[in-house]
This record gives sequence, structure tokens and C-alpha cells, in this order.
Amino acid sequence: MAVSGTSGTSGTSNTNNTVSGATTGIANNFDQFLLLLTTQLKNQSPLDPLDTNQFTAQLVQFAGVEQQLKTNETLGSLLSLSAAGTATNAVGFIGAKITADGTTTRLIDGKAEWKVNMSSAGTANITIKDSKGNVVQTATKTLVAGDLTYSWDGTTSIGSKAPDGEYTITIDAKNVAGEAVTAKTQISGIVDGVDFTSSIPMLKIGSISVPIDKVKSVVRSE
Repeated sequence: MAVSGTSGTSGTSNTNNTVSGATTGIANNFDQFLLLLTTQLKNQSPLDPLDTNQFTAQLVQFAGVEQQLKTNETLGSLLSLSAAGTATNAVGFIGAKITADGTTTRLIDGKAEWKVNMSSAGTANITIKDSKGNVVQTATKTLVAGDLTYSWDGTTSIGSKAPDGEYTITIDAKNVAGEAVTAKTQISGIVDGVDFTSSIPMLKIGSISVPIDKVKSVVRSE
């Protein structure tokens, strides 16, 4: 099993860079404001000192900028902690069998399965393609409404056996009235790695990438 990435997600890095850039801008404004305030105090006329109300308003602004700096620093820390927690949780999926939204699954030892949910019963034209996009099998099936499992034994349209690998299913379904209906598909498999190079950790089932937020169920064998 493998884990791709080293110190977090690129999305988190971009967010941290944004926060850091914003903090730098605020810090510059903060320093300029402090310099302006102290210069104003040093150069005010003893016969016409700074109005108390104006001075108080400037102090309030000064405190507000300081608070925003501290808030951004805290936000950056929280984002780092959140990224670390997400990475830890994602690694915990390794070795578990997951079910997730998707159309591409693996053919292993002449067996591939997809979970299918039909909004209503009807007839479905099913197309299975290999990883290069070549059609390897087509079929027309009558599917019932609700959840079901579609199994494929790797037999191609010409009667040969397809090699193990990744295959994608497309279901074009119509109800008994000939109206198009939605057929949602899910895949399942054992997670053998995690890729952190995108903003959302990707669970790896072989070369198949599953966004962690698309996982519907997790089963871990004893």
C-alpha cells in the first residue's frame, strides 16, 4: 500500500499562502498606522493638541487591526490542524473496503461489480469500456427499481475474456413508458493508498481515485 504526498494537501497550502499574504498586508498597514499615530503625537502643537475624540477613534482602529492580525494567525493554525486531522483520517481508510459514488471499478479474476440504483423500473442499455475508452461489452437488461448489483464476468462482446484492470460502465435507462430515468452507480474496493496532491484526499483502489467525500460506506475485515 502507498501514501502519496508528504506534508498535506495543495489546497491547504494555497489557503495558508492566502492567509499568510493577507496577514502580511495587514501587518504592513498596522506598522504604517502605528508610525502615523506616533508621528502625529510627536508633532502635534502644544497649543492645539489632538482632539480626544479623534485620538480615541484612532486607538480603536489601532486595536481593531491588531485583533485582525491575531485572528488571521489563529485561522492559519486552525487550518493546519484541520489538514493534519484530515490526512490522519484518510490514512485510516487504507486496508478497508469502501463503497463510493463512481462508474469505474476493477475487474479482478473475471469479476467486476457495480452497485446500481434505478429511480424506476425499465430497460437499460449498458456499455462497458476499458481504461483507454474502448468499448468491450454492450448489453440490454431489464432492471428493477431501487438498489441492485450489476455483475460482469469479463466476457467481451466477441466472446473473449477481458484482462484484469479498470473498466467504466455507462447506463442509458428508460422506464416502461420510454422516458429516460436516472441510474446512479457506485463502486467498491479495498483502499491501498491515499493521494494528498489535490485539495481533497483521494483514496486509491489500484489506479482508481475516489474523493474521500464521495465515500458512502466503509467495511473493515476482522
